[in-house]
Amino acid sequence: MATRGSRSEKVKRIFQQFDGNHDGGLNREEMAALVVAVNPRVKFSDEQINAILDEVFRTYAEFIDPNKGLTYDGLLRTYDDGAGDVDRDFDALGLELNADESIKDSEVASSSSITDERAVEAQKKQRTAAWAVSPNHGIVFDETWKLVDDLEILVKRLKSKQEKDGKLKADNNNNNNNVDAFSDAGWSRELGPSSEISEKRIYWEESSHDYGVFVKELGVLRSKADGARSREEAFDGHMAIGRVLYEHQLFKEALVSFKRACELQPTDVRPHFKAGNCLYVLGKCKESKDEFLLALEAAESGGNQWAYLLPQIYVNLGIALEGEGMVLSACEYYREAAILCPTHFRALKLLGSALFGVGEYRAAVKALEEAIYLKPDYADAHCDLASSLHSMGEDERAIEVFQRAIDLKPGHVDALYNLGGLYMDLGRFQRASEMYTRVLAVWPNHWRAQLNKAVSLLGAGETEEAKRALKEALKLTNRVELHDAISHLKHLQKKKGKKNGNGNGGEGPFIVVEPSKFKTVGEKTTLRPDLATALQIRAFQRVTRLGKCDVEAVRKEMRDNDVPVSYSGSGGPTKSIRKPNLEEILRRLLISLKPDTFQGAIKAINEKILSLLDDSGSGRVDMGMFYAVIAPLCGGHSDKRKRVAFDALIWRPVNEGSSQITKTDAVKYIKLLRAIYIPSHGMSEILEVHGEEEGDSSMTVTFNQFLAMFDDRDWGFGIMSTILKLEANDRNRHGNQVCSVCRYPIIGSRFKEVKARFSLCNQCYSEGKVPPSFKQEEYKFREYESEAEAMKAKCVCFSMQSHKKPIAT
Repeated sequence: MATRGSRSEKVKRIFQQFDGNHDGGLNREEMAALVVAVNPRVKFSDEQINAILDEVFRTYAEFIDPNKGLTYDGLLRTYDDGAGDVDRDFDALGLELNADESIKDSEVASSSSITDERAVEAQKKQRTAAWAVSPNHGIVFDETWKLVDDLEILVKRLKSKQEKDGKLKADNNNNNNNVDAFSDAGWSRELGPSSEISEKRIYWEESSHDYGVFVKELGVLRSKADGARSREEAFDGHMAIGRVLYEHQLFKEALVSFKRACELQPTDVRPHFKAGNCLYVLGKCKESKDEFLLALEAAESGGNQWAYLLPQIYVNLGIALEGEGMVLSACEYYREAAILCPTHFRALKLLGSALFGVGEYRAAVKALEEAIYLKPDYADAHCDLASSLHSMGEDERAIEVFQRAIDLKPGHVDALYNLGGLYMDLGRFQRASEMYTRVLAVWPNHWRAQLNKAVSLLGAGETEEAKRALKEALKLTNRVELHDAISHLKHLQKKKGKKNGNGNGGEGPFIVVEPSKFKTVGEKTTLRPDLATALQIRAFQRVTRLGKCDVEAVRKEMRDNDVPVSYSGSGGPTKSIRKPNLEEILRRLLISLKPDTFQGAIKAINEKILSLLDDSGSGRVDMGMFYAVIAPLCGGHSDKRKRVAFDALIWRPVNEGSSQITKTDAVKYIKLLRAIYIPSHGMSEILEVHGEEEGDSSMTVTFNQFLAMFDDRDWGFGIMSTILKLEANDRNRHGNQVCSVCRYPIIGSRFKEVKARFSLCNQCYSEGKVPPSFKQEEYKFREYESEAEAMKAKCVCFSMQSHKKPIAT
């Protein structure tokens, strides 16, 4: 990383390169030439150039000479504020530093007649971090320097004692020294150039006696800061103490200092920003978000004074929101940062990654490609771009981009792991296992990589190696799916042995039977097409965790948090809100979910539901229709779910105040429900939903009439009865029973063929798979929801047979 000295020298060389008339300023023409030159791959229009120049000249007005333009100090400030990457621009222009000139300049400075004052300043620069001498965010008062010096001594003493006692711990990324292995957090740590956390995270032993003594002595320094001659000097002291503590990763103590600085100057952006950073590092994302919001409020009310800091605040606010799982909200702030600073490659990367996280892949690709244009060696952006391309089905291009990310950062775990997944999807199991092996070389405790390595080896036909990999995964975690996988492997080995003995090894593991040949025995046995649809809906319900949300909470949300009425393009009144606001409501409804689980829920809901409700792309969603659509999948009795769905439609402005809903609304709702959840009818019904609705809009529907429409198996949502059965039974295990096709333990219902007596799991039955050794004209299945039910049926059958009298001869 460049030092402050070499950094300023580079900026000076860039300034001299474009100061064509050598007047000590960059006018608009010279600035335009600089912008174009340092972004050779970006084609700017005249309007874009003028917009950028207007923003620069407005934001840095204090550095503008009316006759000359932007001064050298102004250009240096733009780089300090993160508007560009000095090293990248310097290299792009093909410039070089002249070491001899730098040494000569230093010697001349040290031998001048004003050496005393310069020597004092130089000593200050040497004895503490670069931030302390920054004209904007550094130390203002001389007394503060004494506090900093004393604090540095205290920290060094504490570090020395804890290192001696072996109490100081560093996070080496799971005991590996490759600290660049993972995607960077992307957040701006300083009020200055954005920088990555590249150093190892240090964990201090806070319960030790040494640490207690340090905190006590630190309290003395804070008291000195509070006893300063003015409020401004006290603020300066607490900010400096906080910055030193932050640099040494004493985040809890730094937070105390920044909080005190906030009390002293509540409208200053800096302490709120730094407090937000501390809270984020400490894992307190909600509190971090609140501090960044205060920083944002202070920056927006402070006029141009803090305008140049807004992009960094937006970026960090977005990251704090992502930490809470609020990805849609984070997208808004990343987008704002990118608009304010079009060359902010980190904001563009984070925007692209967040868009990928909510399933908006095309928009993600666009943002990530822009980030890569600005910073071609950005490995994390390449990784997420490749993931987005894979999600869009552009697999060959995705492989190339993944490989580029790995070339840039050979130990990039995310890129290696995701490329392994891509190879698995393509059936290239040997290559997949190689990728997972490389992941494990960097991160040996990555149990998912170990499990996927086993699966890929199994796909490659290396059963023994797969078994060993599974056992290694079992050492890392005791998850039940690993036990199932090992059991599955054992069954496959037994089956392989039997085939080798019988000479039937040429047959495939299953045959697919057309639906008309699958018959059911008994009224309780689910039809194959119904189960296939219900399993997809149940999978969505599990990913979104909507079943954990009591449907009464939805009713309460409608009652307690009304939505203002707005008018859509068609002129009709609706209660619609923007997606980020909807995300806040979902966070309240799914409050028990962990942030990463909530992110997955938002992605699924955005892809499956919001994409249809926001068909115009306005970013707004009809909340009455949304509540009605999710109600059938929420927790609670089925009658309550239907009632809340009906109440949600009444809650819409067109029906509000009535006990009935319009028939138009009822028909639209049922069609929308089927278009979202029943893919076999999706496209035709999507077109109908957003087309002209049939019938008189004055016709109304009562709740009982609505129930009849809802429960209709052919034209309504009658599939709900099958979903309820899955909710109740899809975790049931059937002892040692395994599926005759996939050989996995049967979980959920067991479908037993009454003649051939083989059993299928939910998934294989829904897909029409049967063992190749049981070829029949038709298959008759009986469904058992539990093994107790199967045993009961067996006993009844045995009892009936024992009571049969023999026929007389």
